[in-house]
Amino acid sequence: MPSVWTRSCDELHREYIANTEAFYRAAGRGCAGELDSFMRQCALGLWKGSGAITQSHVDAYNALYSKGREAPEELLWSLTGRVVDAPDVLPPMFFWSLAERDASSGRDYSRIFARMVTNILLTLAAVDGEISRTEAAYIYDISAKLAAVCDSVGVKPSKDPLNPMDYVTTSEPSFMDKAPPVRSNAAEGSPEEFSTAPAAEGETEAEPKRSLEELMAELDALVGLREVKEEVKSLVNLVKVRSLRLEAGLPAAPVSMHMVFTGNPGTGKTTVARLLGGLYAAIGALKKGQLVEVDRSGLVAGYVGQTAIKTGQVIESALGGVLFIDEAYSLASGGENDFGREAIETLLKAMEDHRDELVVIVAGYSEPMERFISSNPGLESRFNKYIYFPDYEPAELHDIFLMQCKKHGYVLSDEAGKKLRAVLEELYENRDENFGNARTVRNLFEDAISRQADRLAAADKPTRDDLMTLLPEDLEDNE
Repeated sequence: MPSVWTRSCDELHREYIANTEAFYRAAGRGCAGELDSFMRQCALGLWKGSGAITQSHVDAYNALYSKGREAPEELLWSLTGRVVDAPDVLPPMFFWSLAERDASSGRDYSRIFARMVTNILLTLAAVDGEISRTEAAYIYDISAKLAAVCDSVGVKPSKDPLNPMDYVTTSEPSFMDKAPPVRSNAAEGSPEEFSTAPAAEGETEAEPKRSLEELMAELDALVGLREVKEEVKSLVNLVKVRSLRLEAGLPAAPVSMHMVFTGNPGTGKTTVARLLGGLYAAIGALKKGQLVEVDRSGLVAGYVGQTAIKTGQVIESALGGVLFIDEAYSLASGGENDFGREAIETLLKAMEDHRDELVVIVAGYSEPMERFISSNPGLESRFNKYIYFPDYEPAELHDIFLMQCKKHGYVLSDEAGKKLRAVLEELYENRDENFGNARTVRNLFEDAISRQADRLAAADKPTRDDLMTLLPEDLEDNE
């Protein structure tokens, strides 16, 4: 097994520069800012699996900047908070573009990038002198996500991939498992501090639960989804009344809270799942109500025996809340010997063992999801509640676009408003099963502000109104 080593801040920076410069020589420096940001996000997620957050982690984080770029200046308290709140990391857009160029030219720069990421993350995991199984699993997950992009666009396979599991030196519990961080108010005028001491009995380990009324109001405020909202409210009422009957000593029929969400992308499935977790927590059906979102790559490993471990870790993180599995049908798409079957069996056992502390929501396109559920008797018995998310109609897509404008400080000229309605009508009429719904609208909005920026960059002293206003020429059909 390779040895584990520690690095000084300067040594870490030199190693980071050596890795990134080798990559830039092959692929160009245009992505340096995005690459640094991606690696810092990966570091935050990685250190959730660390035994503690120390000054060594701060020094390592502040060493993650490419040649000629500005160094981060995180402090221990702020880095600890960022680790606590670190979201899931997805392959960055520049990597998708790089992989597509590789596939068309026969190169493998994207595979080089994936190996570089693994190298850097192994070094970051070892800043405390050890690499835990949790950290190695995280690195494996990042590597698998990058490899999946390469595979999906046809980049030639790597001859010598790294396996992060080969570098494990300890099974030490992770930082999050040992000491769930507790926000404490610092002295007036000073930054908010984070305590890593375990909460005393009766103290709150997470942010206060939101009220049922607040969550219901947020559900009602969602664009469209009238039937979805009615089904969610009915289900919450059913679970709430069942709990009241049990408290009153009355018999209560069992209610399964596991669900199947079907529909095209961008129809609000993840948003509603997150709200459901909060609603269940508000009525006492779940302890925490957090949402843990994964897809196949977050559950399935590439070696015998590792999938059960990887899936088990995800399930542990979701206890007390909702586990949301997107495109769940991909778990059963690889044949009898595919490791996805192991993930399904592990999941089914957890649903039985933790029936009162775990809600599982599986999601995806309607027909593949129906085949997925019917492929396994255990799935059929545990998932009997289906909620269909229809495509947004043009008027609803229009409302979503206006919400993006309001959020980011933009307005539409009258002519741009007419152009927008025409574009959305055309997108809706020509949609297929890959129609992105709200995702398509967000892309349309981002393209519009990018075109506006190109237009205004050549203008002489644009006014505040110019900076806010989108014109017809800024709006194009992005499909």
